[in-house]
Amino acid sequence: LLPAGLGELTVVSQGCRPVGEPYIVTDSDANLIRGLGMRPALERLSELVDDADEETRALMARGLHVGIVVDESAGEFQRGDFLVRGILGADHDAGAVRIGDRAPVGTTLQFHVRDAETATEDLESLLRVVDADAALVFTCNGRGQRLFGEADHDARRVSDAVGGGPVAGMFCAGEIGPVGGENHVHGYTASTLFLFG
Repeated sequence: LLPAGLGELTVVSQGCRPVGEPYIVTDSDANLIRGLGMRPALERLSELVDDADEETRALMARGLHVGIVVDESAGEFQRGDFLVRGILGADHDAGAVRIGDRAPVGTTLQFHVRDAETATEDLESLLRVVDADAALVFTCNGRGQRLFGEADHDARRVSDAVGGGPVAGMFCAGEIGPVGGENHVHGYTASTLFLFG
């Protein structure tokens, strides 16, 4: 519990960027996506891979994700407008893709990739607006050394953002934080609670 009068702000850096075009889910069953934009989901994914440049294709091979739009009323979707989930597999016979969350018919999805540069930009853009005295950082164990080549990448940037104030945290295999005004369990994020006052 936090002392009375202490302000807080929670931010989540998902560190992914959208690739390809957004699609409306036109056929699904829970987390099995059969149709995107009136075509088989796996066909849409194959087209994305075929049309991608070499660098993006390499990122897809290391881990392709899907972003679920959190505010359908937004005109154009950008990084930060999505709840990012992993792709769990494919059903080639059905032309379907299984993702790590539900996506009802009518939901907008867009495929995403994660890379160190995007993850750094994402975190730093969130930190620019923070004026805090301390922070608790919960960062995925898939970030750090594995993604950035340095174990303290996220913690160091958060420490800089709080001007050398106290920073504590831990590596996680699932982080909790808000996206689109609701809390979710995430993977591959840096979820940070900033304290001020």
